[in-house]
Order: sequence, then structure tokens, then C-alpha cells
Amino acid sequence: MADDKRQEAVCVTGANGFIGSWLVKTLLNSGYSSIHASIFPGSDPSHLFDLPGAKDCLVVYEADILDLDAVCKAVDGCKGVFHVASPCTLEDPKDPEKELVLPAVQGTLNVLEAALRAKVRRVVLTSSISALVPNPNWPPHKTFDESSWTDLDYCKSRQKWYPVSKTLAEKAAWEFAEKHGIDVVAIHPATCLGPLLQSGLNASCAVLLNLLQGSQDTQEYHWLGAVHVGDVAKAQVLLFETPSASGRYLCTSGIYQFGDFAERVSKIFPEYPIHRLVA
Repeated sequence: MADDKRQEAVCVTGANGFIGSWLVKTLLNSGYSSIHASIFPGSDPSHLFDLPGAKDCLVVYEADILDLDAVCKAVDGCKGVFHVASPCTLEDPKDPEKELVLPAVQGTLNVLEAALRAKVRRVVLTSSISALVPNPNWPPHKTFDESSWTDLDYCKSRQKWYPVSKTLAEKAAWEFAEKHGIDVVAIHPATCLGPLLQSGLNASCAVLLNLLQGSQDTQEYHWLGAVHVGDVAKAQVLLFETPSASGRYLCTSGIYQFGDFAERVSKIFPEYPIHRLVA
């Protein structure tokens, strides 16, 4: 992308989270000079200002993604939006519709509405591998790719609400994009791992921590991959800067059944009490 395009403002939702923080870092390193960092009201963005160049290029907006007016203020004046914010928890939600599904779906629609009003050039939607799998009806000898969609009935029957929220949010995004003619590209990261820029432990890194601590959580038909969070951030910027990019992009080093992933981790960290899952 030409340097003058990087002088245009871009907005990052969920900017102080795990992926969002790395995305802000990557944008700064790439020469973007005006970044609107949208964060949940009351959350801590202080670590972002430790990034080189942040003090001159970063403006923080407190915006609950369910508050359309606040989101519009964060997006106003931007030519690009990176929508990262979405609730994620390893705990079973007491009210999955309120805690996960509504914020994911309506939050995405609010961001797209704000982008439409601001006439942004492109929205890069951070979906998830969880919107591709689990899909137990996928042909067993066919490689998973971007044409797969998570089986919602399967997930609901097993109380797997995060995949439900990400799948419904992405489907709503494509419907909105088609109806309003807005340019949307979706990236589907696998389990993001890597150094933390934020102070708290995020859900994806907690998966690895639990595994290292000997968790015996066996999840039938549960698939995951691993990807460095820095690679996800680079891919997000690449998708924004590449005019020919379109559709859905899986971002992972591979897709494995959970037992295979655990086995790989055990070989890298043999000193940890990693539970070997029975095949």
C-alpha cells in the first residue's frame, strides 16, 4: 500500500485485547499514523501507549460495541475498520444469548453500520476458526477449508456457545455487506498463541495454560489449530491493503483434533504434566 494511504485513519475495535493489541502494534510498525483504538468502557489501554509511536498516532475511544452512537464516534473519519472485539470466555455462560450471542451479532452489525455511515473503504472482520468448525458432517478425507461452516445444531446441543456466536455474527456480517454493498473481508484465526502485550490472560492462551497444567478436558469432535498472534495481525493488515482480497481466509498453521494438538505440545514441553488423550 502506498505510504499516503497509511496516513488515513483506521479504527481497531477491541484494541486493548490480545489480538487487538498486536494489531495496533503491527499497524504502528507498518507506518499507520492515525489509529482509532476502540475499547470497552473502563478497560485499561495503558499498555498500548508503551508501543513505539503510539503517543503520536493513537487515539482511544471508549465504545461498547452495543452502543451504536459510541461506535460511530470511534469509526468517524476512518477509511478502514478492523473489527476484533467479541466476547470470549472459557467459562460456561449463565445466559449465552445475552453474554455471547447478542454482543457478537449486534456488535458486528453496529460496527458495519458505523462503517457504512463513515464510508470506509474496507472492513476486516475478525471471525474465528470456530465459525468453520466443529463440523462433524464434513467429509472425513476432505481437507478443511474456508467453505466449511460450523454446525450450529451440534454446538447448541453441546452448549458450545462461542462457536455459535462467531458463526451467527459472521453470517449476519455477510448479509449486511451484500445488502448495503460494503466491502468486507473475513479472517478466521485458529487458537492464537504468543507473547501477551496486555496484562491479563486471554481465553486462547488460557487453553494452552490449562493444557500445560494437566487439564483432562476431552472434547469430542473438537478441532483446533495454533497460530502466532503476530501472524494474525500481519494477515489482518495484508487483507486490508490488498484490493483483490475477498471472502473468508483461514489463518492457522494447521487444523488438528484436540488430542493431536495435546500430543504436539507434550513433545515441545515434556517437563509439563500434559494429559495424553486416549484415541
